[in-house]
Amino acid sequence: MPAYDLIIRNGTIVDGTGRDRFTGDIAIRDGLIAQVGEVGGDATDEIDAGGNLVTPGFVDIHTHYDGQATWDQEMAPSSWHGVTTVVMGNCGVGFAPAKPDKHEWLIGLMEGVEDIPGTALAEGMSWDWETFPEYLDALEKLPRTVDVGTHVPHGSVRAYVLGDRERPGAVPTESDIAEMSRIVEEGVRAGALGFSTSRTVLHRDIDGEVVPGTTATAEELVEIGRAMGRAGHGVFEMASDMMREWDEFGWMGKMSRETGLPVTFAALQSIAKELPLDEQIASMRAENDNGANIVAQIALRGNGIVMAWQGTVHPFRLKPSWKEIEGLSWEEQKAKLFDPEFKARLIAEQHDFSEVNQDIIGLIMVVCGGWNMQFEMDPSFNYEPTAAESIFERAKAARMSGDEYAYDLLCRDDGKGFIYLPILNYADGNLDFLMDLQQSDDTVNSLSDGGAHCGTICDAASPTFMLQHWVRDRSRGTITLENAIKRQCSDTARLYGLEDRGILAPGYLADLNIIDMDRIQLGKPWLAFDLPAGGKRLLQKAEGYVATIKNGKVTFRDGEWTGETPGGLIRGPQRVDMLEAAE
Repeated sequence: MPAYDLIIRNGTIVDGTGRDRFTGDIAIRDGLIAQVGEVGGDATDEIDAGGNLVTPGFVDIHTHYDGQATWDQEMAPSSWHGVTTVVMGNCGVGFAPAKPDKHEWLIGLMEGVEDIPGTALAEGMSWDWETFPEYLDALEKLPRTVDVGTHVPHGSVRAYVLGDRERPGAVPTESDIAEMSRIVEEGVRAGALGFSTSRTVLHRDIDGEVVPGTTATAEELVEIGRAMGRAGHGVFEMASDMMREWDEFGWMGKMSRETGLPVTFAALQSIAKELPLDEQIASMRAENDNGANIVAQIALRGNGIVMAWQGTVHPFRLKPSWKEIEGLSWEEQKAKLFDPEFKARLIAEQHDFSEVNQDIIGLIMVVCGGWNMQFEMDPSFNYEPTAAESIFERAKAARMSGDEYAYDLLCRDDGKGFIYLPILNYADGNLDFLMDLQQSDDTVNSLSDGGAHCGTICDAASPTFMLQHWVRDRSRGTITLENAIKRQCSDTARLYGLEDRGILAPGYLADLNIIDMDRIQLGKPWLAFDLPAGGKRLLQKAEGYVATIKNGKVTFRDGEWTGETPGGLIRGPQRVDMLEAAE
């Protein structure tokens, strides 16, 4: 009988610890790594990784697969980009706990905040749960290509406790807060990895109302943190506008010191935040110097919108002529869009801002005509475009108006052209500010939003972008491969107590990628209509992933799913006995 299930031979091993790469073999038995280095003996299967990298599987801690994970085993697009573990339930939105009369409300909350088609969620989810522990049981029934862990989401908890009283500005009673805390503690004890909330005006439900956490008091949030403390583990995750009067870092520091638990927040350059990013980082470090454990989640590229005629957003959506055709089929819309008379009429029209919420009017105006901030996604596009590549400059060079150039751009490729608008993280017109943050132990790579923003972004490809852009191609300065892999594997895993993965060593989970670094390349995005009820989502594949392995099973070969589904549900922190598999 073979000594091992699988041996990967002759790979350039980047083990996730940050140590220098080395050439060697990896032996796998019973879903765990058994040996690393020079491996003797035989195996049921062998892969020659000569000339390729061997890395741990990527751990993505900021996703929104809460609905998709109940019906989809492939877990694309994250699984296409070397991800073997996802943590979902971020930003305070999710689907448990859920009373039957709140299903539609929770779908509307998710659709508004995360741009996941409500029709797809309504058709795809079985709702065979009410409490959070029951939701975990439902997740556990379906095997997948990846492991999934989740937060208890604030929006669901508030809706469950407050019922019809849940609306912007609602003030929970002491007994309400006690009941919310009980539910969070119950969920964490059942296996949730933490709790999440959102406190930004950019996050609104389908009716335009701010999400529940936006108006929560520090007292409510700290009490919920104490509930996790009683359970003994959990990460408190938050997106926030960082308004000065909220003193977010003050209560985050207090909570972390009192409970001993980590608090993590989305750290982004944003015009919506009163605290600039450097002040956010300084405030975080001041609290950490005083005994707190706060960690900043950073995105590796501009967070923004990919705009297309069939997408959720494009620059002409508020034009009267577009409103006339938005309910037509795509073929009917396309016939109109390619009609010169229709084009001339639409471009000449003014945008109708009458129904736009004034809190986000500045953002909407940038979408509708901020040509100096919008970029053509051509075949060589690298997500760090220069001002010279903007639609404004390209239109000027072509002696066209920005409106006309953008219109023609969207009509390219039979009406499937894309425009990129980085709303966050691109205030400087480059990503230089991220260089130092990627060397810091108090930041983690995050904010891919895998499974969300289906019609506007596809940042689930972030691990591939990290390798292609930040490690290999970036002309303004790169980061080391060893650091990149550590940040996307062991650093993210350890924040959530997942100490059994993210490192290639005996006893760890056999979650690995075999990567041809010379070929690693993001593909062109496309809009698919493959969600339940024909829901749309923006997808992006990659070249260069020779194989992805989860729990010792090859889930993807050359970018194609093998049909294997060794992934499951993560319940709580995971530990590893490094001697268990070593012989």
